[in-house]
Amino acid sequence: MIIRSLVALSLVVMPLAADSQDLAPEQSEAEALRLADVLAVTQAQFPSILKALAQRRVVQGELEATQGAFDLVINSEGFSRATGFYDGTVVTNTIEQPFARFGGSVYGQYRLSNGDFPIYEDINFTNNGGQAKVGVVLSLLRDRDIDERRFAGNDARLALREADLDVLLTRVAVQQQAALAYWNWVAAGQQLLVYQDLLAIARDRDAGLIRQVTSGARARVFLTENQQNITRRRSLLIGAERDYAIAVNKLGFYYRDAQGRQLAPSRAQLPARLRATIEDTTLPERNLETLQAMIEARPEVRQVRTMIERALQRIRLSENNLKPKLDLRLEVAEGLGSVGEGGVSRDSTDTIVALNFSVPLQRREARARLSQSRAKLDALRLQQQQLEEQIDLELRAIALDLDFAEQLAELAALDVAQSRALEAAEINRFSGGASDFFLVNVREQEVANARIRAISAALATRKAEVSLDAATINLVKLGLVPNLDQD
Repeated sequence: MIIRSLVALSLVVMPLAADSQDLAPEQSEAEALRLADVLAVTQAQFPSILKALAQRRVVQGELEATQGAFDLVINSEGFSRATGFYDGTVVTNTIEQPFARFGGSVYGQYRLSNGDFPIYEDINFTNNGGQAKVGVVLSLLRDRDIDERRFAGNDARLALREADLDVLLTRVAVQQQAALAYWNWVAAGQQLLVYQDLLAIARDRDAGLIRQVTSGARARVFLTENQQNITRRRSLLIGAERDYAIAVNKLGFYYRDAQGRQLAPSRAQLPARLRATIEDTTLPERNLETLQAMIEARPEVRQVRTMIERALQRIRLSENNLKPKLDLRLEVAEGLGSVGEGGVSRDSTDTIVALNFSVPLQRREARARLSQSRAKLDALRLQQQQLEEQIDLELRAIALDLDFAEQLAELAALDVAQSRALEAAEINRFSGGASDFFLVNVREQEVANARIRAISAALATRKAEVSLDAATINLVKLGLVPNLDQD
């Protein structure tokens, strides 16, 4: 039935096209405001989208800030004994590069001393050319796979992914509302034309009746009855004008100029008809695999999964903090130049292997953090389950809406054709004296009502299509990526 709707919905096009030839001469298709024009403006100028993009830049800045934890660091220090028995001076320059992929760092150092030092500062002596040193520090247990710095970087990257998905969600929501506002405006404009036609018929007839009453060919009651119809149809037209003005205001909230100011579309920009064809629309299949793929592609689901990844990262960090710390340090030092005041003991190549082990005994904070992170993970997984079920229900509801829209469209097309046939027959009978003025008015009103129902049916198909585009994240139809097939 879903596939059948794609073909049957096009039956509405013919009566709607026939009913829309009454546009003013200046209203041409070339001047008509297209949905693509509105969507292009909203994605570039709508405030909530610009706000989401600004918030993303904030997260981008936070990511760049976390990368600073792995910047190359240069450190210089020195001291000199200005007074006292000893006159030693030493200058040390160190450069260190932390590892971004695993715990630890690599470093290089150059140290140069001059003068005498007390025995408890004997380590400061170097050769006359100084001492060069290179080393590496590796984490073997705690901080080996993850630490605070790497956690912050990974968390910031996931936060940026969340921000990207939030921007996408905002764009889709805005484009959906803009498209709905656009089609409501088109439908309101077409309904306004119907009531203008209906009033024009009564006014044209009024001029003829005045001549007939004046000549005695018709009783005055016919003129009074037609003027009553004019009054009623003017009321209908005023109501349609009110609905159209409301639709203009709602569309103007999304339709903006290059500076972001709201624009009110004119009647001259109304399309010639409210098209109901949706040949390029892909409906959700009643296939579980396809339906599941659509659910997984939704930004909301991807966003919750990203939140789950962040929670898992937090759990990894908490588990890491429960481990004992065991660091391995490998270092090679080489004296440069001639033997200095420290003696020949400084003139050698020293290779050092060192271990540093520590373990917190209670670790209550780490255990509490781990328990908290696991609880948050459980809550997120339940949120994901509920969200996927809601989206599944939404997609199935859209499929039903399209099915019923197809049926209503078929009936609306048939209703317009039948009403026009009855109207023509009644006018012929009236011309031949076999009918009365009351029945002619009834038939005219029925045609107008049928046209309104046809417009409503076409609007329902458009709304269902927009809902489908938003639910399936059809970026081309939502105007978020260029449509290469569009002229």
